[in-house]
Amino acid sequence: MENSWQIIRRYSDFDMLNNSLQISGLSLPLPPKKLIGNMDREFIAERQKGLQNYLSHITSNHILSGCETVKKFLDPSNYSANYTEVALQQVSMFFRSEPKFEVVEPLKDIGWRLRKRYFLMKCKSQPKEPLVLSWADLGPDKYLQDKDFQCAIKLLPSWTHPYIHRATFATASESSALVIRPFNEKGTLKDLIYKAKPKDPFLKKYCNPRKIQGLELQQIKTFGRQILEVLKFLHDRGFPYGHLHASNVMLEGETCRLMDLENSLLGLPSFYRSYFTQFRKINTLESIDVHCFGHLLYEMTYGRPPDFIPVDQFPPAPSMSVVSVLESILSCEACKSGMPSVSQLLQMP
Repeated sequence: MENSWQIIRRYSDFDMLNNSLQISGLSLPLPPKKLIGNMDREFIAERQKGLQNYLSHITSNHILSGCETVKKFLDPSNYSANYTEVALQQVSMFFRSEPKFEVVEPLKDIGWRLRKRYFLMKCKSQPKEPLVLSWADLGPDKYLQDKDFQCAIKLLPSWTHPYIHRATFATASESSALVIRPFNEKGTLKDLIYKAKPKDPFLKKYCNPRKIQGLELQQIKTFGRQILEVLKFLHDRGFPYGHLHASNVMLEGETCRLMDLENSLLGLPSFYRSYFTQFRKINTLESIDVHCFGHLLYEMTYGRPPDFIPVDQFPPAPSMSVVSVLESILSCEACKSGMPSVSQLLQMP
């Protein structure tokens, strides 16, 4: 049991955590300060409950629970590194032998992964065409041998499809990989849904949208179809995606393009992993992609993610055909009994 002084000092740590999370725009239930009587036993017990409630509130939020600030607060011994500095050192070492690229600036906190960092780049021969570099450590699910892994990463720029966001350069070491792609000023599908600026921090963009509004029905149909077609393309070649969510879909006009194909090669955990691991029927790589598509379709339709999975009742939507697809993936029955395949989804109206 912490003594009174420890709890008071600990509160200052909570205060600093709360200040750093204000960028999210969420109202977080940190108990108020008290200058007089803050050593009373009753007050100390009340504060402990309040702080526990505060932590429970944060860790139940899918985005907040995974952010760097929260992880460093809960487990400082394992999350003490400055990951941007680590990434910059690795990237700088690589570009000593590749002088045609130049780092412009770090794109701080635009992504949700702790050990994946982004940098705005330029090619010295084409300085007016912005590029974005993503660097990431290997994850816990890496399945390829080192030699095969490095070869697979280097082949990424050769992958071409109308709905894949092309990599212009990719390479890997024994412990990490970096990929360079064209930078799109208009951002991702999630930026469109949330009316967000692509370069803003992830917490600011997506935690508390100012206006919750889904896309138009024709956009939902067009984008949904394109995403399913590229998933089918990948599955037919023995390459399940595993990382489908709205931030991994780049928009170019009315065309969706998947990016971060390297995530599965790196062995990185999926954004929706905590959801689909609850269900025994979601037990293949294809079913994971279908489940993630359900999340994405829900977000396109309603302008926000579902509160809970499975979904007991779906709100009114622009079309009942959209609701029927959502029911086939995210309903209680679907999660317990099984979902359609990508091929079956492509047959739906």
